[in-house]
Amino acid sequence: MSFVEEILSTPHKVAIVGVSQDPSKYGHEVFEALLENGQHVYPINPKYQDIDGHPCYPSLDRLPEIPDLVVTAVPPAVTEKVAEMCAQLHIDALWMTPGTDSDEALEICRKNNVNAIHGFCPVFVLKLPRERWHELP
Repeated sequence: MSFVEEILSTPHKVAIVGVSQDPSKYGHEVFEALLENGQHVYPINPKYQDIDGHPCYPSLDRLPEIPDLVVTAVPPAVTEKVAEMCAQLHIDALWMTPGTDSDEALEICRKNNVNAIHGFCPVFVLKLPRERWHELP
């Protein structure tokens, strides 16, 4: 079973950095897609108190528990800071959605044994038939 398949096949604690209250924004779309998939999702954005009735947190280090996975919906420079925070908090995995990754963020993950997923988005994966999930890294 691929790492992505394992993450999406069973419920996990997932934090989304850069979530938005605006349903037309990608950060909101990925939030909704992961909730619908049965994940326990923590929205992260210092601008909001809640997202669709779910408490929103200002940063990863303010969550009530350590997530299994962090998903980014922020610019690459912010993702680099998120990668550093994942390393500090001993978070297992960081999913850098297209347009949010950088070579530096990938290097931070590599140096700190944080599983880095990049090059495709969870919304796309969740639209694939489940029998294709094993093809992912």
